[in-house]
Amino acid sequence: MNDFSWGQLVNPEFYIKLGGIYLVLFIVFAETGLFAGFFLPGDSLLFLSGIYSKELIREIFYIESDFLSVFLLSCLISIAGIIGNEIGYWFGKKSGTYLYNKKDTFLFKKKYLFQAKEFYEKHGGRAIILARFLPILRTFAPIIAGIVQMNKGKYLLYNVLGSTAWSFSLLFAGHYLYQIFLKEFNFDLKRYIETIVLVMVIVTTAPVVVKLFFQKNNDISEN
Repeated sequence: MNDFSWGQLVNPEFYIKLGGIYLVLFIVFAETGLFAGFFLPGDSLLFLSGIYSKELIREIFYIESDFLSVFLLSCLISIAGIIGNEIGYWFGKKSGTYLYNKKDTFLFKKKYLFQAKEFYEKHGGRAIILARFLPILRTFAPIIAGIVQMNKGKYLLYNVLGSTAWSFSLLFAGHYLYQIFLKEFNFDLKRYIETIVLVMVIVTTAPVVVKLFFQKNNDISEN
């Protein structure tokens, strides 16, 4: 810790080596359930956790099988993500009444809440699932779902589906891509963690940036 730098806070390997599986699970929970967790690494942390899956799961169980290690780790991370989203939904639902009764201000317009509610009624399930794969949005999507009072049963279903798809896809991708690159090309992905993180950030945020850019241009052209 004597060599700590602020840049390490966005490096998933820092968290894995600092706190192991327990810190990984907490970060997944915090990023999906707490306002302050939006800056934490999500996709890259899961991808890297797949690479370190055997070392991480052995902190709890001793398992020799690679497949079982990454499978059990995926299950644990899925559960952490589900609980995190449930906390986010609960917080949003509790604070929603206040927002619906709040008067319009320069920064707050009540009509946006009704628009969000309508959007979640039409596309809520897809929004909850896709938000899992998008930084920042996965932190606020469950809170907004609670604010607009999305149906609890429907929300829970898509919460489980989204968390499972997110954790299993990224963990298994990290684990087996690492194995393939190492065996077939003698290429160790662990040596290029910073590049991998940068690529994943670009890939996951690019669709959001593009959508916002075109939406802004459309709004300007309409005006």
